[in-house]
Amino acid sequence: MTRRGVLGTREWSMRAAPEGSHGGGDGCTGPGEHLIRAGYTLGGDDGCIANARRQALAFLGQAEAAYPLSVPARARNLTQLVVSELVTNACKYAPGPVMVELGINIHTVDVVVWDSDPFMPAARTTDPDRIGQHGLEIVQAVSQTLLIEQQPVGKRITARITLFDPPTTEKPGDL
Repeated sequence: MTRRGVLGTREWSMRAAPEGSHGGGDGCTGPGEHLIRAGYTLGGDDGCIANARRQALAFLGQAEAAYPLSVPARARNLTQLVVSELVTNACKYAPGPVMVELGINIHTVDVVVWDSDPFMPAARTTDPDRIGQHGLEIVQAVSQTLLIEQQPVGKRITARITLFDPPTTEKPGDL
């Protein structure tokens, strides 16, 4: 199943993951397997970062409508934050279009951003006196995993966000 639409000025497509390769429809997927995915291209123009956040929210809403899963507000907010930070960096430092892919399973949301800049960024050490350049540091802090891969043209950055916090052993009075 493929759904296509327009959000703002950009086209998006959403497709159910192929049978056998991205889950068997029961929501029990392995690492990297998605129930549903969506991808879109941004031109780097004014408003593309806000558009990317709207695309992410629309994707999460479509995933909830198509599958029996609920995305907590925390995961929605973190997904928008990660999309915003990664797209901001790509638009700021890489010439040309930025490609974004979102994927979800019952445990995680994957945010993947491709750009044409071959420079491999790294999160900088914490420095409260530094103004700016905290984006990748923030993404690393809120993501379960962060993977930066060199591509034939540019790079691909994948951030995996957990849908639910792991259970804690602390009792409410322990804080």
